[in-house]
Amino acid sequence: MQTGKQLSTSIDATVPTAARMYDHYLGGKDNYAADRGACEELDKVVPSTRVLAVNNRRFLQRVVRVLAEDHGIRQFLDHGSGLPTQDNVHQVAQRIDPETHVVYVDNDPMVLVHGRALLEQDERTAVIHADMRETDAIFEHPDTKRLIDFSKPVAVLFNSVMHCIPDSDTDGPLDVARRVAARLAPGSCMVMCQLVSEDPEVREFVTGFMDQVTQGHWGRVRRQEDVAEWFEGLEILEPGLVEVSTWRPDTEVAPRQLTHEWIEFGGVARVP
Repeated sequence: MQTGKQLSTSIDATVPTAARMYDHYLGGKDNYAADRGACEELDKVVPSTRVLAVNNRRFLQRVVRVLAEDHGIRQFLDHGSGLPTQDNVHQVAQRIDPETHVVYVDNDPMVLVHGRALLEQDERTAVIHADMRETDAIFEHPDTKRLIDFSKPVAVLFNSVMHCIPDSDTDGPLDVARRVAARLAPGSCMVMCQLVSEDPEVREFVTGFMDQVTQGHWGRVRRQEDVAEWFEGLEILEPGLVEVSTWRPDTEVAPRQLTHEWIEFGGVARVP
């Protein structure tokens, strides 16, 4: 059973957040010295992180385009969306169909402030402040109900966010994935990927480091087999579960993840 999670509505510039660290890696300006310092420390052990973040963003953009163009998806629910940057989900999808509806979900109050400012004039897009584990609250939120018709196919995105969810008997990533999938109409799609490593030292260091710097707002780096479990019962689209820079690249010379101390691993699946 889901329980209410108290979300902070204040911005603490002294405590790094995953959203602001990601923003820094993507070259954004909506981050603080604490976020940049945490990235510098992380880079000492996993120096491919900036490339990984950029490749993950490109994966998201390709996924949204493919789902809109090839699968006719016109509704997107983006969990843990992060701070607005270039070519956000609604921008990619609405280039294909301007009537596409998008709901962004994030627990970082800074995301809420910047997102709502960006989307103030867009009635087809909304940002809601919620913990991505709170499936009922998200699905029943007035903005979600206004924009998303769950009797029709919808694309639900968990792009590079499951590693922020701690393991739990009721609210771990597997529980969240199954709970969401159970509420979707056939033909809906789920996009799920997270940071994985087959190196136990990398998993232990990054998990401990991020848990410390974010003051407990972190889950863990997992293994590929953990991610695969989330897709059970779904129809995985080609090319399957992969390191995300290899998921339907735009060209043969598209950037690839060249170092593999850790990777973004996952894919896209259809609800049968």
